[in-house]
Amino acid sequence: MSKQFIHDNFLLENEYAEELYHNYSKNQPIIDYHNHLPPKDILEDKVFGNLTKVWINGDHYKWRAMRTLGVNEKFITGDAADKDKFMQWAKTVPYTMRNPLYHWTHLELARYFDVYDLLNEKSASRIYDETAEKLSSKDYSCRNLLRKVNAELVCTTEDPIDTLEHHQALRKTDLEIKVSTAFRPDKAILIGNEGYVAYVESLGKAADINIGSYQDLKDALRSRISYFNDNGCKLCDHGLNQISFVPFTDSEVETIFAKKLKGDALSNQEVLQFETAILLFLCETYHEFGWVQQFHLGALRNNNKRMHSILGPDTGWDSIGDFPQAEKLSAFLNRLDSKDKLTKTIIYNLNPADNEVMATMIGNFNDGSVKGKVQFGSGWWFLDQKDGMTKQMNALSNMGLISCFIGMLTDSRSFLSFPRHEYFRRLLCNLLGDEIKRGELPKEEMEWIGKIVADISYFNAKEYFNF
Repeated sequence: MSKQFIHDNFLLENEYAEELYHNYSKNQPIIDYHNHLPPKDILEDKVFGNLTKVWINGDHYKWRAMRTLGVNEKFITGDAADKDKFMQWAKTVPYTMRNPLYHWTHLELARYFDVYDLLNEKSASRIYDETAEKLSSKDYSCRNLLRKVNAELVCTTEDPIDTLEHHQALRKTDLEIKVSTAFRPDKAILIGNEGYVAYVESLGKAADINIGSYQDLKDALRSRISYFNDNGCKLCDHGLNQISFVPFTDSEVETIFAKKLKGDALSNQEVLQFETAILLFLCETYHEFGWVQQFHLGALRNNNKRMHSILGPDTGWDSIGDFPQAEKLSAFLNRLDSKDKLTKTIIYNLNPADNEVMATMIGNFNDGSVKGKVQFGSGWWFLDQKDGMTKQMNALSNMGLISCFIGMLTDSRSFLSFPRHEYFRRLLCNLLGDEIKRGELPKEEMEWIGKIVADISYFNAKEYFNF
Protein backbone atom coordinates (compact mmCIF):
# COMPACT_ATOMS: atom_id res chain seq x y z
CA MET A 1 0.00 0.00 0.00
CA SER A 2 1.44 3.37 -0.99
CA LYS A 3 2.02 6.07 1.60
CA GLN A 4 -0.66 8.74 1.98
CA PHE A 5 0.23 12.15 0.57
CA ILE A 6 -0.24 13.77 3.98
CA HIS A 7 1.63 11.58 6.46
CA ASP A 8 3.42 11.97 9.79
CA ASN A 9 6.69 13.08 8.21
CA PHE A 10 5.28 15.26 5.43
CA LEU A 11 7.94 17.85 4.42
CA LEU A 12 10.42 16.38 6.95
CA GLU A 13 13.36 15.10 4.94
CA ASN A 14 15.56 13.40 7.55
CA GLU A 15 15.59 11.94 11.05
CA TYR A 16 16.73 15.19 12.67
CA ALA A 17 13.85 17.16 11.17
CA GLU A 18 11.46 14.43 12.30
CA GLU A 19 12.81 14.51 15.86
CA LEU A 20 12.60 18.29 16.06
CA TYR A 21 9.04 18.39 14.78
CA HIS A 22 7.55 15.48 16.70
CA ASN A 23 9.35 16.06 20.01
CA TYR A 24 9.50 19.85 20.23
CA SER A 25 6.98 21.52 17.90
CA LYS A 26 4.01 19.39 16.91
CA ASN A 27 2.15 19.46 20.23
CA GLN A 28 2.75 23.10 21.14
CA PRO A 29 -0.48 25.13 21.45
CA ILE A 30 -1.26 27.73 18.79
CA ILE A 31 -1.15 31.45 19.52
CA ASP A 32 -2.67 33.00 16.41
CA TYR A 33 -1.95 36.64 17.15
CA HIS A 34 -3.32 38.09 13.91
CA ASN A 35 -6.31 36.95 11.88
CA HIS A 36 -9.59 38.23 10.46
CA LEU A 37 -11.98 35.68 11.92
CA PRO A 38 -15.49 37.02 12.72
CA PRO A 39 -15.83 37.07 16.53
CA LYS A 40 -19.61 36.85 16.10
CA ASP A 41 -19.18 33.36 14.65
CA ILE A 42 -17.10 32.29 17.66
CA LEU A 43 -19.62 33.77 20.08
CA GLU A 44 -22.54 32.01 18.42
CA ASP A 45 -20.46 28.86 17.89
CA LYS A 46 -21.54 28.81 14.29
CA VAL A 47 -22.12 25.52 12.47
CA PHE A 48 -21.34 25.85 8.76
CA GLY A 49 -23.08 22.86 7.23
CA ASN A 50 -20.76 22.25 4.28
CA LEU A 51 -17.26 22.86 2.93
CA THR A 52 -18.28 25.66 0.59
CA LYS A 53 -19.54 27.77 3.47
CA VAL A 54 -16.54 27.20 5.71
CA TRP A 55 -13.80 26.82 3.09
CA ILE A 56 -14.55 28.62 -0.17
CA ASN A 57 -16.78 31.57 0.73
CA GLY A 58 -14.52 34.53 1.52
CA ASP A 59 -11.26 32.83 0.50
CA HIS A 60 -9.72 35.00 -2.21
CA TYR A 61 -6.71 32.64 -2.47
CA LYS A 62 -9.01 29.97 -3.88
CA TRP A 63 -10.94 32.51 -5.95
CA ARG A 64 -7.81 33.66 -7.78
CA ALA A 65 -6.87 30.09 -8.63
CA MET A 66 -10.35 29.28 -9.92
CA ARG A 67 -10.45 32.42 -12.07
CA THR A 68 -7.04 31.60 -13.50
CA LEU A 69 -8.36 28.19 -14.56
CA GLY A 70 -11.30 29.85 -16.30
CA VAL A 71 -14.04 29.09 -13.78
CA ASN A 72 -17.03 31.40 -14.20
CA GLU A 73 -17.57 33.92 -11.41
CA LYS A 74 -21.01 32.39 -10.82
CA PHE A 75 -19.21 29.44 -9.17
CA ILE A 76 -16.84 31.65 -7.18
CA THR A 77 -18.69 34.61 -5.65
CA GLY A 78 -21.95 34.19 -7.55
CA ASP A 79 -25.26 32.48 -6.86
CA ALA A 80 -24.43 28.89 -7.83
CA ALA A 81 -25.43 26.15 -5.40
CA ASP A 82 -22.90 25.34 -2.69
CA LYS A 83 -22.12 21.86 -4.01
CA ASP A 84 -21.68 23.18 -7.54
CA LYS A 85 -19.17 25.75 -6.25
CA PHE A 86 -17.31 23.03 -4.41
CA MET A 87 -17.19 20.84 -7.50
CA GLN A 88 -15.54 23.69 -9.40
CA TRP A 89 -12.99 24.11 -6.61
CA ALA A 90 -12.30 20.36 -6.60
CA LYS A 91 -11.75 20.49 -10.37
CA THR A 92 -9.24 23.30 -9.76
CA VAL A 93 -7.23 21.60 -7.00
CA PRO A 94 -5.10 19.29 -9.19
CA TYR A 95 -4.09 22.35 -11.22
CA THR A 96 -2.78 24.08 -8.07
CA MET A 97 0.23 21.75 -7.74
CA ARG A 98 3.29 23.77 -6.63
CA ASN A 99 0.98 26.49 -5.32
CA PRO A 100 0.64 26.37 -1.50
CA LEU A 101 -3.09 25.83 -1.98
CA TYR A 102 -2.38 22.22 -2.92
CA HIS A 103 -0.61 21.52 0.38
CA TRP A 104 -3.02 23.59 2.48
CA THR A 105 -6.04 21.90 0.93
CA HIS A 106 -4.89 18.41 1.81
CA LEU A 107 -3.55 19.36 5.25
CA GLU A 108 -6.90 20.91 6.11
CA LEU A 109 -8.89 17.91 4.89
CA ALA A 110 -6.64 15.63 6.95
CA ARG A 111 -6.46 17.63 10.15
CA TYR A 112 -10.11 18.61 10.48
CA PHE A 113 -11.93 15.73 8.78
CA ASP A 114 -9.51 12.76 8.74
CA VAL A 115 -9.81 12.78 4.94
CA TYR A 116 -6.54 11.66 3.34
CA ASP A 117 -7.76 11.12 -0.22
CA LEU A 118 -6.58 13.56 -2.86
CA LEU A 119 -9.26 16.08 -3.81
CA ASN A 120 -10.17 16.07 -7.49
CA GLU A 121 -13.24 15.75 -9.69
CA LYS A 122 -13.54 12.02 -9.00
CA SER A 123 -13.38 12.27 -5.20
CA ALA A 124 -15.19 15.60 -4.86
CA SER A 125 -18.80 14.48 -4.43
CA ARG A 126 -17.94 11.83 -1.84
CA ILE A 127 -15.69 14.20 0.12
CA TYR A 128 -18.31 16.94 0.01
CA ASP A 129 -21.03 14.66 1.34
CA GLU A 130 -18.81 13.10 4.01
CA THR A 131 -17.63 16.45 5.32
CA ALA A 132 -21.11 18.00 5.06
CA GLU A 133 -22.40 15.38 7.48
CA LYS A 134 -19.64 16.31 9.92
CA LEU A 135 -19.99 20.07 9.39
CA SER A 136 -23.70 19.87 10.18
CA SER A 137 -22.81 18.57 13.64
CA LYS A 138 -21.99 20.69 16.67
CA ASP A 139 -18.78 18.66 16.91
CA TYR A 140 -17.54 20.78 13.98
CA SER A 141 -18.72 24.16 15.19
CA CYS A 142 -16.36 27.17 15.16
CA ARG A 143 -15.13 26.54 18.68
CA ASN A 144 -14.59 22.84 18.10
CA LEU A 145 -12.67 23.57 14.90
CA LEU A 146 -10.35 25.74 17.00
CA ARG A 147 -10.06 23.01 19.63
CA LYS A 148 -9.09 20.44 16.98
CA VAL A 149 -5.88 22.38 16.27
CA ASN A 150 -5.06 23.14 19.92
CA ALA A 151 -5.63 26.88 19.60
CA GLU A 152 -4.87 28.69 22.85
CA LEU A 153 -5.45 32.24 21.64
CA VAL A 154 -6.90 33.89 18.54
CA CYS A 155 -6.64 37.62 17.97
CA THR A 156 -9.13 39.07 15.51
CA THR A 157 -8.90 42.50 13.87
CA GLU A 158 -11.44 45.30 14.33
CA ASP A 159 -11.94 48.87 13.18
CA PRO A 160 -11.91 51.63 15.84
CA ILE A 161 -15.66 52.14 15.41
CA ASP A 162 -16.42 48.52 16.36
CA THR A 163 -18.45 48.14 19.55
CA LEU A 164 -16.53 44.98 20.52
CA GLU A 165 -19.85 43.60 21.74
CA HIS A 166 -18.98 40.10 20.61
CA HIS A 167 -15.64 40.15 22.42
CA GLN A 168 -17.37 41.44 25.52
CA ALA A 169 -19.93 38.65 25.37
CA LEU A 170 -17.22 36.04 24.76
CA ARG A 171 -15.45 37.02 27.96
CA LYS A 172 -18.60 36.12 29.86
CA THR A 173 -18.68 32.59 28.44
CA ASP A 174 -16.76 29.55 29.68
CA LEU A 175 -14.76 29.29 26.45
CA GLU A 176 -11.24 28.17 27.38
CA ILE A 177 -9.73 29.61 24.18
CA LYS A 178 -8.84 33.27 24.64
CA VAL A 179 -10.27 35.58 21.98
CA SER A 180 -8.81 39.07 21.76
CA THR A 181 -8.77 41.88 19.22
CA ALA A 182 -6.37 44.16 17.36
CA PHE A 183 -7.05 47.83 16.62
CA ARG A 184 -6.98 48.59 12.84
CA PRO A 185 -7.34 52.38 12.27
CA ASP A 186 -6.18 52.62 8.65
CA LYS A 187 -9.42 54.27 7.54
CA ALA A 188 -8.60 57.18 9.84
CA ILE A 189 -5.09 57.48 8.43
CA LEU A 190 -5.63 57.24 4.67
CA ILE A 191 -6.99 60.73 4.13
CA GLY A 192 -6.72 60.45 0.35
CA ASN A 193 -9.29 57.65 0.17
CA GLU A 194 -12.85 58.10 -1.01
CA GLY A 195 -15.34 58.11 1.85
CA TYR A 196 -12.83 59.52 4.34
CA VAL A 197 -15.09 62.30 5.65
CA ALA A 198 -18.01 59.91 6.10
CA TYR A 199 -15.73 57.56 8.03
CA VAL A 200 -14.58 60.38 10.31
CA GLU A 201 -18.22 61.11 11.11
CA SER A 202 -18.72 57.45 12.09
CA LEU A 203 -15.59 57.54 14.22
CA GLY A 204 -16.86 60.66 15.97
CA LYS A 205 -20.14 58.93 16.81
CA ALA A 206 -18.32 55.91 18.20
CA ALA A 207 -16.13 58.14 20.39
CA ASP A 208 -18.99 60.55 21.23
CA ILE A 209 -16.89 63.44 19.90
CA ASN A 210 -17.91 65.93 17.21
CA ILE A 211 -14.80 65.83 15.03
CA GLY A 212 -14.30 69.30 13.61
CA SER A 213 -10.53 69.61 13.91
CA TYR A 214 -7.38 67.53 13.80
CA GLN A 215 -7.17 67.68 17.58
CA ASP A 216 -10.71 66.29 17.75
CA LEU A 217 -9.61 63.44 15.50
CA LYS A 218 -6.71 62.62 17.79
CA ASP A 219 -8.99 62.81 20.83
CA ALA A 220 -11.45 60.43 19.18
CA LEU A 221 -8.75 57.92 18.26
CA ARG A 222 -7.26 58.07 21.72
CA SER A 223 -10.70 57.50 23.20
CA ARG A 224 -11.18 54.41 21.05
CA ILE A 225 -7.70 53.11 21.92
CA SER A 226 -8.61 53.44 25.58
CA TYR A 227 -11.92 51.66 24.94
CA PHE A 228 -10.19 48.80 23.13
CA ASN A 229 -7.61 48.59 25.90
CA ASP A 230 -10.35 48.36 28.52
CA ASN A 231 -11.72 45.45 26.50
CA GLY A 232 -8.48 43.50 26.61
CA CYS A 233 -6.80 44.72 23.41
CA LYS A 234 -3.01 44.48 23.41
CA LEU A 235 -2.22 44.97 19.71
CA CYS A 236 -2.80 47.24 16.77
CA ASP A 237 -2.36 46.49 13.10
CA HIS A 238 -1.76 48.60 9.99
CA GLY A 239 -1.96 47.53 6.35
CA LEU A 240 -0.05 50.19 4.41
CA ASN A 241 1.81 50.33 1.09
CA GLN A 242 4.73 51.85 2.95
CA ILE A 243 5.42 53.99 5.99
CA SER A 244 5.17 57.72 5.26
CA PHE A 245 7.69 60.12 6.73
CA VAL A 246 7.38 63.69 5.45
CA PRO A 247 8.19 66.76 7.58
CA PHE A 248 5.13 68.60 8.91
CA THR A 249 4.08 71.17 11.46
CA ASP A 250 1.00 70.90 13.65
CA SER A 251 -0.52 73.94 11.97
CA GLU A 252 0.00 72.38 8.54
CA VAL A 253 -1.75 69.20 9.61
CA GLU A 254 -4.66 71.18 11.08
CA THR A 255 -5.02 73.01 7.77
CA ILE A 256 -4.85 69.78 5.75
CA PHE A 257 -7.56 68.16 7.86
CA ALA A 258 -9.78 71.24 7.65
CA LYS A 259 -9.42 71.25 3.85
CA LYS A 260 -10.48 67.62 3.71
CA LEU A 261 -13.56 68.23 5.85
CA LYS A 262 -14.57 71.07 3.50
CA GLY A 263 -14.21 68.80 0.48
CA ASP A 264 -11.13 70.53 -0.97
CA ALA A 265 -8.62 68.50 -2.94
CA LEU A 266 -5.33 67.63 -1.26
CA SER A 267 -1.93 67.45 -2.90
CA ASN A 268 0.12 64.28 -2.61
CA GLN A 269 2.52 66.14 -0.30
CA GLU A 270 -0.35 67.09 2.01
CA VAL A 271 -1.63 63.50 2.08
CA LEU A 272 1.81 62.23 3.08
CA GLN A 273 2.24 64.92 5.72
CA PHE A 274 -1.08 64.00 7.29
CA GLU A 275 -0.39 60.26 7.19
CA THR A 276 2.99 60.82 8.84
CA ALA A 277 1.53 62.96 11.61
CA ILE A 278 -1.42 60.77 12.50
CA LEU A 279 0.59 57.54 12.43
CA LEU A 280 3.24 59.02 14.71
CA PHE A 281 0.50 60.12 17.10
CA LEU A 282 -1.03 56.65 17.08
CA CYS A 283 2.29 54.90 17.64
CA GLU A 284 3.15 57.13 20.57
CA THR A 285 -0.24 56.31 22.05
CA TYR A 286 0.31 52.58 21.54
CA HIS A 287 3.56 52.93 23.47
CA GLU A 288 1.72 54.67 26.28
CA PHE A 289 -0.73 51.78 26.54
CA GLY A 290 1.99 49.13 26.24
CA TRP A 291 0.60 47.61 23.04
CA VAL A 292 2.38 45.70 20.27
CA GLN A 293 2.18 47.45 16.90
CA GLN A 294 2.10 45.58 13.59
CA PHE A 295 2.85 46.95 10.13
CA HIS A 296 1.90 44.93 7.04
CA LEU A 297 3.81 46.65 4.24
CA GLY A 298 4.03 46.27 0.49
CA ALA A 299 0.64 45.24 -0.91
CA LEU A 300 -0.58 46.84 -4.15
CA ARG A 301 -4.33 46.63 -3.66
CA ASN A 302 -7.42 46.69 -5.88
CA ASN A 303 -5.55 46.52 -9.17
CA ASN A 304 -8.52 45.44 -11.28
CA LYS A 305 -10.73 48.51 -11.01
CA ARG A 306 -13.56 46.94 -13.01
CA MET A 307 -13.87 43.91 -10.75
CA HIS A 308 -13.21 45.94 -7.61
CA SER A 309 -16.19 48.13 -8.51
CA ILE A 310 -18.34 44.98 -8.79
CA LEU A 311 -17.11 42.88 -5.86
CA GLY A 312 -15.35 45.36 -3.55
CA PRO A 313 -12.05 45.00 -1.64
CA ASP A 314 -10.48 41.75 -0.44
CA THR A 315 -11.94 39.71 -3.30
CA GLY A 316 -8.71 38.70 -5.04
CA TRP A 317 -7.43 41.69 -7.01
CA ASP A 318 -4.29 42.53 -5.01
CA SER A 319 -0.62 41.81 -5.68
CA ILE A 320 2.89 42.46 -4.42
CA GLY A 321 3.88 46.11 -4.73
CA ASP A 322 7.31 47.55 -5.43
CA PHE A 323 7.52 50.42 -2.96
CA PRO A 324 10.72 51.90 -1.54
CA GLN A 325 10.67 50.96 2.14
CA ALA A 326 14.00 51.43 3.93
CA GLU A 327 14.58 55.18 4.23
CA LYS A 328 11.12 56.27 5.36
CA LEU A 329 10.69 53.27 7.68
CA SER A 330 14.05 53.99 9.27
CA ALA A 331 13.23 57.67 9.78
CA PHE A 332 9.81 56.83 11.23
CA LEU A 333 11.11 54.27 13.72
CA ASN A 334 14.00 56.56 14.60
CA ARG A 335 11.61 59.41 15.42
CA LEU A 336 9.73 57.18 17.85
CA ASP A 337 12.90 55.70 19.32
CA SER A 338 14.50 59.11 19.84
CA LYS A 339 11.55 60.04 22.06
CA ASP A 340 11.65 56.64 23.82
CA LYS A 341 8.18 55.94 22.45
CA LEU A 342 8.87 52.94 20.23
CA THR A 343 6.74 50.07 21.49
CA LYS A 344 7.16 46.41 20.55
CA THR A 345 6.91 46.29 16.77
CA ILE A 346 6.34 43.59 14.12
CA ILE A 347 7.10 44.40 10.48
CA TYR A 348 5.66 42.14 7.79
CA ASN A 349 7.13 42.40 4.32
CA LEU A 350 5.26 41.42 1.13
CA ASN A 351 8.04 41.96 -1.41
CA PRO A 352 10.73 39.25 -1.09
CA ALA A 353 13.23 41.68 -2.61
CA ASP A 354 13.02 43.57 0.70
CA ASN A 355 13.63 40.60 3.03
CA GLU A 356 17.19 41.58 3.85
CA VAL A 357 16.15 45.22 4.24
CA MET A 358 13.60 44.24 6.90
CA ALA A 359 15.88 41.68 8.56
CA THR A 360 18.56 44.34 9.07
CA MET A 361 16.10 47.14 9.89
CA ILE A 362 14.80 45.39 12.99
CA GLY A 363 18.34 45.14 14.35
CA ASN A 364 18.65 48.92 14.30
CA PHE A 365 15.95 49.26 16.96
CA ASN A 366 16.40 46.20 19.15
CA ASP A 367 17.82 48.13 22.08
CA GLY A 368 18.21 45.40 24.71
CA SER A 369 15.13 46.48 26.67
CA VAL A 370 13.00 43.51 25.53
CA LYS A 371 13.89 40.19 23.92
CA GLY A 372 13.09 40.55 20.22
CA LYS A 373 11.45 43.94 20.71
CA VAL A 374 11.33 44.65 16.96
CA GLN A 375 10.37 41.59 14.90
CA PHE A 376 10.57 40.65 11.24
CA GLY A 377 7.16 39.03 10.88
CA SER A 378 6.62 35.69 9.22
CA GLY A 379 6.07 35.38 5.47
CA TRP A 380 2.76 37.09 4.77
CA TRP A 381 -0.02 36.71 2.18
CA PHE A 382 1.68 35.80 -1.09
CA LEU A 383 4.76 34.74 0.90
CA ASP A 384 3.21 32.39 3.48
CA GLN A 385 4.29 29.39 1.42
CA LYS A 386 7.27 27.07 1.41
CA ASP A 387 9.66 29.27 -0.56
CA GLY A 388 8.49 32.56 0.97
CA MET A 389 8.64 31.40 4.59
CA THR A 390 11.99 29.70 4.07
CA LYS A 391 13.48 32.84 2.54
CA GLN A 392 12.14 34.96 5.41
CA MET A 393 13.65 32.57 7.98
CA ASN A 394 16.97 32.49 6.14
CA ALA A 395 17.18 36.29 5.98
CA LEU A 396 16.27 36.57 9.66
CA SER A 397 18.79 33.86 10.61
CA ASN A 398 21.62 35.37 8.57
CA MET A 399 21.14 38.93 9.79
CA GLY A 400 19.46 38.58 13.16
CA LEU A 401 18.48 35.95 15.73
CA ILE A 402 15.86 33.48 14.55
CA SER A 403 15.90 32.12 18.12
CA CYS A 404 13.96 35.26 19.17
CA PHE A 405 11.37 34.91 16.38
CA ILE A 406 7.69 34.85 17.41
CA GLY A 407 6.70 32.53 14.60
CA MET A 408 3.59 32.00 12.53
CA LEU A 409 0.10 33.47 12.28
CA THR A 410 -2.76 32.76 9.86
CA ASP A 411 -3.84 36.31 8.84
CA SER A 412 -6.91 34.49 7.54
CA ARG A 413 -10.69 34.75 7.45
CA SER A 414 -11.11 30.96 7.50
CA PHE A 415 -11.64 28.69 10.49
CA LEU A 416 -9.86 25.96 8.52
CA SER A 417 -6.62 27.90 8.02
CA PHE A 418 -4.82 26.88 11.22
CA PRO A 419 -2.80 24.02 9.68
CA ARG A 420 -0.68 26.85 8.27
CA HIS A 421 0.96 26.82 11.71
CA GLU A 422 1.79 23.13 11.20
CA TYR A 423 3.07 23.89 7.71
CA PHE A 424 5.36 26.59 9.09
CA ARG A 425 6.57 24.37 11.92
CA ARG A 426 7.42 21.53 9.55
CA LEU A 427 9.38 23.90 7.32
CA LEU A 428 11.24 25.32 10.32
CA CYS A 429 12.16 21.84 11.59
CA ASN A 430 13.20 20.68 8.13
CA LEU A 431 15.40 23.76 7.68
CA LEU A 432 17.23 23.07 10.94
CA GLY A 433 17.25 19.29 10.45
CA ASP A 434 18.88 19.66 7.06
CA GLU A 435 21.66 21.78 8.57
CA ILE A 436 22.22 19.22 11.33
CA LYS A 437 22.52 16.50 8.68
CA ARG A 438 25.06 18.58 6.74
CA GLY A 439 27.08 19.27 9.89
CA GLU A 440 26.29 22.98 9.89
CA LEU A 441 24.59 22.63 13.29
CA PRO A 442 25.83 20.22 15.99
CA LYS A 443 23.67 17.13 16.48
CA GLU A 444 25.09 16.99 20.03
CA GLU A 445 23.01 20.13 20.73
CA MET A 446 19.71 18.56 19.65
CA GLU A 447 18.07 19.42 22.96
CA TRP A 448 19.08 23.08 22.62
CA ILE A 449 17.99 23.24 18.99
CA GLY A 450 14.73 21.64 20.08
CA LYS A 451 14.26 24.38 22.65
CA ILE A 452 14.72 27.00 19.93
CA VAL A 453 12.08 25.21 17.84
CA ALA A 454 9.65 25.10 20.78
CA ASP A 455 10.28 28.79 21.47
CA ILE A 456 9.60 29.81 17.87
CA SER A 457 6.55 27.55 17.71
CA TYR A 458 4.96 28.85 20.91
CA PHE A 459 6.93 30.21 23.87
CA ASN A 460 8.40 33.34 22.24
CA ALA A 461 4.94 34.55 21.23
CA LYS A 462 3.50 33.72 24.63
CA GLU A 463 6.20 35.82 26.32
CA TYR A 464 6.12 38.62 23.74
CA PHE A 465 2.39 39.34 23.85
CA ASN A 466 1.83 38.54 27.52
CA PHE A 467 -1.95 38.15 27.14
